Amino acid sequence: MDLLLKQIRGCQICEGKFEGIVSPIIQASVDSKILIIGQAPGAKTLESGRPFNDVSGERLRAWLGIEPSQFYDSRMFAIMPMAFCYPGKGRSGDLPPPKICAQTWHKRLIQQMPNVELTIFLGQYAVHEYLNPAWNVTEAVEHFSTLLPNQIALPHPSPRNRFWLTSNPWFEKEVVPILQNIIKKLTQ
Repeated sequence: MDLLLKQIRGCQICEGKFEGIVSPIIQASVDSKILIIGQAPGAKTLESGRPFNDVSGERLRAWLGIEPSQFYDSRMFAIMPMAFCYPGKGRSGDLPPPKICAQTWHKRLIQQMPNVELTIFLGQYAVHEYLNPAWNVTEAVEHFSTLLPNQIALPHPSPRNRFWLTSNPWFEKEVVPILQNIIKKLTQ
């Protein structure tokens, strides 16, 4: 695992091929119990070098019911985005994560994490890649009871998703408490 993480952090596959900044961000351990597959680091995360070290991370940790010290413990949480580098800014948010990243590294990383008991898919890119390419995020989140206990889909915790959260109040009323219960059991 240490060698693989070193290779990922030194990856230059995308250098000059997209508008983003090549500076891979990853958190993982062979002991990780919970795997979060998100989109890609944002601009603020890029500055700090820590995944979800921004407003999205605050919302995500609130949904999970955990403190930052737990979240940044790689023995508990692996954070493997669809792209490990910031893809750059688009018209209505960040650009999509380049597919080459997941194609190159995900399978190898997942094989190195045999203790994962729960995989959390954040947003459309993870849902389409790992769950069902025909589902939109709402459909994926609605399937929480059929995906649990080993998988769950969540909307991306970005502040840009305020409209989705307002339109789907059942998520925070029904899904978040169940998720927090599972997380509490896995992190004790």
